[in-house]
Amino acid sequence: MNRAAGPAIGVFGGTFDPVHFGHLRPALEAGEALALHQVRMLPSAQPPHRGRPSADAVHRLAMLERAVAGQSLLCADDCELRREGPSYMVDTLHHFRASHPESPLILIVGQDAANGLDTWHRWADLFDLAHLVVMGRPGPDADYGDALGRMIARRAARSAEELHHQPAGLTFSLPVSQLDISATSIRNQVRAGRSIAYLTPPAVADYIADHGLYADRPCA
Repeated sequence: MNRAAGPAIGVFGGTFDPVHFGHLRPALEAGEALALHQVRMLPSAQPPHRGRPSADAVHRLAMLERAVAGQSLLCADDCELRREGPSYMVDTLHHFRASHPESPLILIVGQDAANGLDTWHRWADLFDLAHLVVMGRPGPDADYGDALGRMIARRAARSAEELHHQPAGLTFSLPVSQLDISATSIRNQVRAGRSIAYLTPPAVADYIADHGLYADRPCA
């Protein structure tokens, strides 16, 4: 690839079922620490590594849109919801690369997701399309398979600034605030009739209540 010649864009995926401060604060901190133009937050339509989300895609996108309203760095993006089939990240990055051919693309993941990156569809191709930034979040320490561990170590950047010097191919570890909040816990709180205040933005809590989400089914 040629030298990067566009604004750096972050890609932050998840089911967001529902979105909460454990998603939003790390995404914001990563965007600021990496000097990104924007962090695109993408609800997954059909996550390949977990079961079907509890809330329909239209609700998960609407909650995310409400959560990031007024925050210019974070943006809700529905590109995976508009694509049929499993929500493979390699396809998502191809989508962004087509529209931003010379910009640094930065795939932002938590350590738990990074540990299983070598189980993702065409995982080695991800490094041809984007940089990989692994956030320090609640959960396991780094525990990579041999091939993935060698790939991450060989491509390690010494600073966040290096990510702006080429469109893809580097890895970087980034500490972020450790907010131990889970969507599963929030769904269970709703089902039990308990408050979810201070776990997710008020606009999201209101949306959940207004649409009766999560109250009528067991949460796994």
